[in-house]
This record gives sequence, structure tokens and C-alpha cells, in this order.
Amino acid sequence: MSDCRRFYVDGEWRDAGARAQRSIVDPATELPQGSVSLGDAADVGEAVAAARRAFAAYSATSREERIALLERLGAAYMDRFEDIAQAISREVGAPIQLARGLQAQTGILHIQTYAQILRDYSFDDDRGTTRIAREPIGVCGLITPWNWPINQICVKLIPALAAGCTVVLKPSEVTPTCASILAEVMDAAGVPAGVFNLVHGLGPEAGAAIASHPDVDMVSFTGSTRAGIEVGRAAAATVKRVALELGGKSPFVLLPEADLEAAVGGCADWILLNSGQSCSAPTRLLVPAERLEEVTELARARLSTAVIGDPSSEATTMGPVVSRTQWDRVQRLIQSGIDQGARLALGGPGLPAGRDRGYFVRPTLFTGVSNDMTIAREEIFGPVLCILAYRDEQEAVAIANDTPYGLAAYVASRDLELARRVARQLRAGSVYINGAGIDPLAPFGGYKQSGNGREWGVLGLEEYLEVKSMPGYGAA
Repeated sequence: MSDCRRFYVDGEWRDAGARAQRSIVDPATELPQGSVSLGDAADVGEAVAAARRAFAAYSATSREERIALLERLGAAYMDRFEDIAQAISREVGAPIQLARGLQAQTGILHIQTYAQILRDYSFDDDRGTTRIAREPIGVCGLITPWNWPINQICVKLIPALAAGCTVVLKPSEVTPTCASILAEVMDAAGVPAGVFNLVHGLGPEAGAAIASHPDVDMVSFTGSTRAGIEVGRAAAATVKRVALELGGKSPFVLLPEADLEAAVGGCADWILLNSGQSCSAPTRLLVPAERLEEVTELARARLSTAVIGDPSSEATTMGPVVSRTQWDRVQRLIQSGIDQGARLALGGPGLPAGRDRGYFVRPTLFTGVSNDMTIAREEIFGPVLCILAYRDEQEAVAIANDTPYGLAAYVASRDLELARRVARQLRAGSVYINGAGIDPLAPFGGYKQSGNGREWGVLGLEEYLEVKSMPGYGAA
């Protein structure tokens, strides 16, 4: 059972007292597996005050001191690696192989990457007699989602620490356990009191309190576009910096010269990964009209390989979605596709065969989809793939860009120059060509309603830095 009824503030664990609590539910069994306390504005205020007190000393630490801190964090993280993976598997419903793989591995990846960036990064540049300095922005509020919980925490927390900032973290109340374990990791690594603070709670209460607090200098939020808009509104009154990584409806542009089997297989695998609960998943597969039936058969075959079951089993390749709320949303959107005339090629509403409990979704494939259908425009966040046909390159680009989102896009072609040409035209923050994987040194973030700001790499570090110019600094 998970016990997340305490907060970590100013270097110590604090009892949440009579605060309201929420059950932590196992999405595979629908049974409670623990409790999390729900903090309020007063709890956030205490955490922010602790972070503000710690900022003066921590922001003055040297590059070498912060590198040493990240190295200690890395060692402490690996000591708790299996605990973190098990928590992710239980709470997200991720198969244990995925939880130990991409899910938990991203935490140590960010620690190692930012230690390396910190070794090489120049905080000061001279332009003639003017010194341009990059300094820690201050107290940072981090509000993170449930789908990749440790990744979304560490992609914010680690560059903030590397920059010299202090933080207040509010993780998702749906998946709080790995955040509590991470607080134990921070404590074991000797992070100074007040530099890292953890308050569990709901978005409209604890999250809003972080976004609106006058002593929070910057807020970084990952979640839905709707919630991101509210964070921006709450932050506006204090004119703090806001970084938002929001929703997506990413296109996968399959060009005529592509290796169809490899490209369609890669797209389908992305849809199955984490039960489709990834903001950058390529949920719209754009194919040449003359290859529609061939691609549909390839996609149906690949999606049918999913082994759906108990996340703790090594044989399982796809677990449940995270909650009843999420399951209901996915079911509603699948039904909308049927109602609006898309052709159901695989899956559909209801539980998979052999399942009578748990928030499991049938891998679902729609073809004959037009870009004005709800399933082509709304982020489903489940294992649902839509195939859309196009006539030529110009129409493919137009369909790909016809979305309020712009987080990621994918292009496949044996003709690399063609792939590059199309990639240049796509309005998305990341465009992956011919199956290229994530680069930890490359920036990640969105165009349009997918957000603003960037995470990962050097630009991820610079989100937590202010720029100061000092003309005459180098004058004799």
C-alpha cells in the first residue's frame, strides 16, 4: 500500500494533519492501494517560504557544487530505481518492462544529461565591454502530470537545480508515490533544506496556489491545454514566467517512398506504448490514398500484437489506462468516431476479451477518417489510431498542420531530401524523421496550443535562467 499522506517541506517530512485525502487506485484492479493527502494554499505557502529562504544560499553555489549534487542524486536514484519502477507500474498501469525501461530510466537520464550540460555551459558571455550573465530565476513551481510521472518531474526539477533554483513540486494526485520516493532520494542525496519541497494536492487548489503565489518566480506546467490555460491565467497577475507543455494531436506523414512495414509498425508501436497515454503519440497516420488499404492492413496486424494484461507480468505489453475518468473519455471518443462515419478496422468500445475489471481499452483503429471528425481533432490519450488519406504532398502538409496543436510530428520516406522538405513545413516543436528516437540534448516543446517554452537539453536549462546585461563591466 502507498502512503502519501505527508509533505516534504524545508528538509523534513510534515504530517498533513486533517487535510482531505484521496484514494490511490490500481487501474488494473480498480481497487484502492493507498492514500494521498491533498494540500491547500496554506501548505503551498509554507513550501514557497522555505524555498525562498533557501534561494539566496543555493543560488550562490558553484557549478562544481551543483555537479556534485547531481552526481549524489544519480547514485541515490539508482538505489531506489526498482521502487520507482514498481510505483509507476502500479499507479499508471504501465507494464513492468516499460516501467523499468523508458519510464524509470528517464529519471537517471535527465540527471546524467544535466550534469554533463552543467560542465560545459557558459553562464557568462562578453560582448565588447558588456557582460551578459545568466542567473537562476528564483523559486520555481513545478506542476506535473500522471502519464510519465518521473520523467515529467525530472525534466523540470533537474535543470532547475542545475540552474541554481529552488523548487516547489506538485505532482499528479493520481500517481503520487514515485514523487514521494523521489523526495526520499533528494533527502538521501543531501539536498539542502528548502531547495526541494513537495506538496501533494489537486490542480484547482494546490496547483492554482503555486501558479498565483507572488513569491514563485516561474511556473512550469505539463498537462492538458485546458488546465494550462488556467495556470497561465493564475500566473498572469504576478507576471511570472510560465512554461507550458500541453496537448498534442501529432501527425505521422507516410510519404510514397517510405518503407511501409517499418513506418506503420513504428507508428502503431507508439500508439500501444503506455496505452496511448503520451502527448506526442502519432495518433493521425497520413497515407497516400492509393496505399490506404495496404497501410490499414499493416496497422491492424501490428496493433493486434498487443498482449493486454496484468502490468506486473513480464509478458504484458499493454496495460490499462490510468483511471475511470480516462477510460470513460476514451470510450466516448471511440463512439464518436463510429457515430461520425469513420470505418472501424479494429477494436472499438468496451473492455478487451477476457477482461471484466480494470480500465483496459481495446487497441482501436479507424480508417476513412476526415480531419474534421472529433477523433482527428481531440486528443484521445488512449490506444486509438486514425488513418487519413491524402492525394499529394501539399495536401499531406495541409492536413498535418490543420490542428490547434503542434507538439510533435513524424515523417517517413526513403528519400531523405523529401522527408527533410516536408519536415520543414510541419508546424510542430519536434519532427522525427524515419524513426529517429528522442535526443536528450534536443529541445522539446510545442507550437500553437501545445504550449510555450522548451524542455530537455540546453534550452531546458535556460528556462530556469534570467538574462542580465552589464554594459561597462569589462571597461578598463
